[in-house]
Amino acid sequence: MSVNDLLKAVAIASANDACAALGEFIAGSETEFVRLMNERAKQLNMNDTVFYNCSGLDDEDTNITSAYDIALMSCELMKHDLIQDYTTVWMDSLRDGATELVNTNKLVRFYKGTTGLKTGTTSKAGCCLSATAKRNGLHLCAVVLGSDNSSDRFETAKALLNWGFSNWMSVTPQVNKSLITPVKVIKGEEDSIVPVIPEIKPMTVRKGEEKNLKQTISLNLDVTAPVEEGQTLGKIEFTLGDEKVAEYLLLSPKKVNQLTLGFAFRKLMKWLS
Repeated sequence: MSVNDLLKAVAIASANDACAALGEFIAGSETEFVRLMNERAKQLNMNDTVFYNCSGLDDEDTNITSAYDIALMSCELMKHDLIQDYTTVWMDSLRDGATELVNTNKLVRFYKGTTGLKTGTTSKAGCCLSATAKRNGLHLCAVVLGSDNSSDRFETAKALLNWGFSNWMSVTPQVNKSLITPVKVIKGEEDSIVPVIPEIKPMTVRKGEEKNLKQTISLNLDVTAPVEEGQTLGKIEFTLGDEKVAEYLLLSPKKVNQLTLGFAFRKLMKWLS
């Protein structure tokens, strides 16, 4: 089976055998793959998580995690748009239609904006779900663990997501470009340089608080040559009340060499001509 088909089986139908096959393909063995899983979990600060196998089954081993850690892992996964090619599919098939796949995440069909993500059910863990959905630019993740039945996990996840969409919003602040003035270059081949305004990413705020979002621009009055491309010339800070919610550096778009006598002479002659 192709990697694409195995990913379909994992993401749509929770195929544990496909998890094992992918783990062996990537790391050579499931044991080594689980080691990599635990290493990645530490990198993501999933401090309450220990994996013992790659599927989550707990018949013999006990995989340990928390709702918070599952949310961390889910949000990291959703940074890769490719995953939605699998997690948003309601029905598909393998082996030229011989094997039918139906998504175990019922929200894909019945909840507006669903982007994923994954169900899980064992006798020890109960019915679990990491549910992700996106509306009006706001992408949320709700994690439900230990539900008594499948219906409860979906209803609880919907309630959490509904609360999030009702109370929060995604905002992309607009930078006041009039405040981004040229920075004087002392002893440079150019007299001044205009900092590059970085791409401002959306941020999540409570509805109604977006009007309280403030920006503060700090910019160097001058800088001494040579100036390197990407050199910091200032910064933009966004705050809500007393809390700083985002910070961006204002950088030089190019290199400015130090002024030499020869360059100054040529510039003078060009001006005189």
